[in-house]
Amino acid sequence: MIKLEHVSKAYSAGIPALNDVSLNIEQGEFVFIVGDSGSGKSTLIKLLLKELEPTEGAIAIDGKYLNKIRRRQIPKFRRNIGVVFQDFRLLKDRNIYDNVAFAQKVIGESGRAIRKNVPSMLSMVGLAAKYRSYPRQLSGGEQQRVAIARALINKPKILLADEPTGNLDSNNAWEIMKLMEEINEQGTTVVVVTHNMDIVRAMNKRIITMQKGVVIEDSGGDAGYVRSERTYTAETWEEEHSEPAEETDDLEDSLEDDLDFFADGIFGKRGGEKRR
Repeated sequence: MIKLEHVSKAYSAGIPALNDVSLNIEQGEFVFIVGDSGSGKSTLIKLLLKELEPTEGAIAIDGKYLNKIRRRQIPKFRRNIGVVFQDFRLLKDRNIYDNVAFAQKVIGESGRAIRKNVPSMLSMVGLAAKYRSYPRQLSGGEQQRVAIARALINKPKILLADEPTGNLDSNNAWEIMKLMEEINEQGTTVVVVTHNMDIVRAMNKRIITMQKGVVIEDSGGDAGYVRSERTYTAETWEEEHSEPAEETDDLEDSLEDDLDFFADGIFGKRGGEKRR
């Protein structure tokens, strides 16, 4: 489903954010990507979304190499990828129903289909009774559930989650990860970037560990590189990762704004949707 072949990415300073990374993520896998700030996690997500182009190497998603996708085809390509962020990115002036429906409107789905699909998706994430509520009326965990519903409403093959539990307490964090596991069990490939090692260790999924632009350890897959002998504990991880929010902020800052990203980037052109 996701394949990187000797991928490197260097920015203007010449220091590689990714350095000769090769890995395969199969259809239906659930994968955690972990590492400290500056390890290359956010760069990897940007490359998968085709926000960035690799300096070297090739990336293929669902059998299609991204370097062969023309600029005008990018919005359509991104419809196969659902994205969930740490800060939810909900439209605050619209209720929950309209937040999720927005993702269908921008791809031109019919009103009849939207009236069927949105309640079904809200029911799946446990929020059917709150469809009239606004984001400010929901808890953080509930807002993240809405964001997941919006990411999944167009039935993407891949769900990318960038620190999805970063703003949540422990109970809500576990509920969100349980929901993502259920989504994965239905066939969606799930890739989660996180610093929450308690969740990572407890869920017993594949773990890809990055450091300074390279993959130093992979608990599964056939990347073919030497795994690190380093064993992390909760204490050593905390000592070595003192600024976990920095890289996520870098990803968020790279987007022009939330509405344009969701409308023009992930979901395609708005098709007349009036900007607010």
